[in-house]
Amino acid sequence: MTMVLSSTIVNVSIPSIMGAFGVGQDLAQWASTAFLTTMVASQLLNSWTSRVIGPRNTYLMALVIFSIGAVLSAISPSIEVLIAGRILQGFSAGLVQPLALATAVAVFPPERRGLAVGTVGMGIALAPTFGPLVGGITIDLVTWRHVFIVPLPLVGLSAIMALNLMPARNPLDKKPSFDWIGFILLCTALTTLMAGIGNGQRWGWESLHFLIFLLVGLASAVLFVVTQLRSKNPLLDPTLFLDARFASAVAVAFAFGVGNFSTNYSIPLFTQTIQGYTATKAGLVLVPAGLLLVALMQASGRLADRVPPHWPIIVGCSSFAVAAMVLATIDVNTAFITVALLAMFTRGSMSLISPNMGKAALSAVPAEKMAQGAGTFNFFRQMGGAFGVNMTAVTIEMRTAYHADFLTATQTNVKGPTAEMLDRVRELLNAAGVPSPADGAMALDYLGRVVYAQANTFAFHDSFRQIAVIFALTVIPAIVLGRSRSNSNL
Repeated sequence: MTMVLSSTIVNVSIPSIMGAFGVGQDLAQWASTAFLTTMVASQLLNSWTSRVIGPRNTYLMALVIFSIGAVLSAISPSIEVLIAGRILQGFSAGLVQPLALATAVAVFPPERRGLAVGTVGMGIALAPTFGPLVGGITIDLVTWRHVFIVPLPLVGLSAIMALNLMPARNPLDKKPSFDWIGFILLCTALTTLMAGIGNGQRWGWESLHFLIFLLVGLASAVLFVVTQLRSKNPLLDPTLFLDARFASAVAVAFAFGVGNFSTNYSIPLFTQTIQGYTATKAGLVLVPAGLLLVALMQASGRLADRVPPHWPIIVGCSSFAVAAMVLATIDVNTAFITVALLAMFTRGSMSLISPNMGKAALSAVPAEKMAQGAGTFNFFRQMGGAFGVNMTAVTIEMRTAYHADFLTATQTNVKGPTAEMLDRVRELLNAAGVPSPADGAMALDYLGRVVYAQANTFAFHDSFRQIAVIFALTVIPAIVLGRSRSNSNL
C-alpha cells in the first residue's frame, strides 16, 4: 500500500517541482511517469527473484532500493536526479506488488484466501486516492521534498515484519531461467517510446532526436514480440491475444489504466494551477471518489458473478466518457463539491469495469497459462497508467501553446474589450501609485497572464475530452467481448 501510494503522492508536487527546477510540466511529469513505467517492467522480475533469492530477500531488497530512491529524490539537485530516484522507487514497487498478492495466497487456506486477497486489493485501490492528499498535507506543512520521506517509517516497519514473518528461499527450488534478452528489449521499448512521447513537444515532433527514439522503441517492441513467440518461457505470451475475449479484455484494461492514472494526475493539477487550491485541498478532492470506489467494488464483484461481463463494462466505459466530457467544462469558478462529484462519477464507473474486465480476461485463458495470463493482463493495465499520465501531460503542454497563440492573435489595443481592460488595469495601477509608462507594461503583463491562464484551462479541457474519446472507443472491444463470449458458448 505504501509503494502504490507513492505512485500518486507526487502528483500534487508537480507545480512545486516545476518552480524548483525551472522546468515545464512536460518534464516535471516524469516524476510520476518514470515511477509508473519502471514499475510496469520490474513486475516481470518478481517471480524470478523470488525463486532465486527467496521472497524475504526479494522483499527486503525492494525496500532498500525504494528507500535509496526516496532519499535521492528528496535531496535531488536537479530534475534528472529526481527522475533517477523515482526510477529506483518504481523498480522496487514493481517487485513488491505481485509478491504481496502471492504471499496472501500462499499463507491463507482456500476458504480464507478470498478475504485475504480482497484486503490486499482494498489497500491497492485506496492508496492512489490518498496519495495526493498525503502529499498535499506534507507540502503545506513542510516542503515538496518531504513528500518522498513520508513513506519511509512504514517501509521500516515493513522491513522489521519481513525479517520475522516472510519466508526464506526454499533450498529445494531450482534456479529458473529468465528471458533476459526479452526483458532488455521490453525495457528499451518502454523507455524510448515513453521518453519520445514525453519530450516530443520540447524536441520537436519532426526532430532527429524524436525520430531516433521512436524508431528504436518500435524496433525493440517488434523484436520483443518475435523473441516471445520463440521463447519456451515467455515473459508475455503473445499467443494469448489470439483469443478475442482476452484481447478485448486487455484493451479495456489498458483504457482503465489510462483513465485511472490520468485523472489522478490531471484533476489535482487542474485545481492547483487553474483554481489556486492549496496542495492539501487539491489532494482532498479525490478522496470521496476513492472511498466510493472501494465501497462499490464488493457489490460490483457480486454483479460480475451474475451478468455477462461485457454489459457492466459497456455501461462503465460509457458513463466514464460522459463524466470526462463534463470535466471538460470546469473552470476557475467551478465549486470544489462539483469537481469532487465528477471525480466520484468517474470512480463509480470504474467500479463497474474493474472486476468484470479481470474476470473476462482470465476466463479466456487456459488453466495451464493462468499465471501468464494474469501477468499479461496486469502488465497492460499498469502500462495504460504510465501512458495515460505521459499522454495527458504532453496534451496539456501542446494545447496550452496552441490556445495561447490563438488567443494572443485575437488581442488588440484598439477600441474593444481588450483595450477597455488595459485602460482599467492602468487606472488601478495609477491609483496604487504606479507611474506611466510602467503602468502600460504592467497592464500588458497582466493581460499575458490572463491569456495564458485561459489557454491552460482550454488545454485541460482538451485532455479531458481526449480521455472521454478513449473510453468511448473502448465500448468497441467491450462489444467484441460480448460477441466472442456468445460464440464460445455455442
